[in-house]
Amino acid sequence: MLAAAAACQPNTTRPAFSPVPEAAGTEVRLPMSQATQRLAEALKADSIPVRKVQIRDGYLETGWFVTATRRPAAGVRALGPKVVRVRAWADPARPGSSQLTVETVYRPLRDPSLPDRELEREVAPDHPVALKVVGALQRLVQRYGGPPPEEEQPAGAPEDEEGPPEE
Repeated sequence: MLAAAAACQPNTTRPAFSPVPEAAGTEVRLPMSQATQRLAEALKADSIPVRKVQIRDGYLETGWFVTATRRPAAGVRALGPKVVRVRAWADPARPGSSQLTVETVYRPLRDPSLPDRELEREVAPDHPVALKVVGALQRLVQRYGGPPPEEEQPAGAPEDEEGPPEE
């Protein structure tokens, strides 16, 4: 019985779910641990109340907070886009780079028949916290570099592949 309980221990502190598909993201030229730390610092500098940072696992999150005050939503009805939560994942990308994905979610309603995560939705792109998240990501790319530019075709390479010339 003890062996079965030990086998259930997770190797990560990340949640078992992935970011919402609409989450903001970018690649930054920092290893995963440094990208996580720098992102946490950038969000805190923008008054986003990060409460948990897991450097080793490349994960950070806030609690639910009121967007106007940036204070915890304790005792506040945590429904609607005025109360949000930010979660971020840093994943390895190219050597020396990380892919940062940051979701800013809210709950539009409460339904006890569903798990809380299924009720979470990404805020609108013009939401004040979403704008701060995007700004923080952009500043990280400006400071540390982003994905390399798309490779151009070598000079003299044909733009369109054509078949053999007709005789």
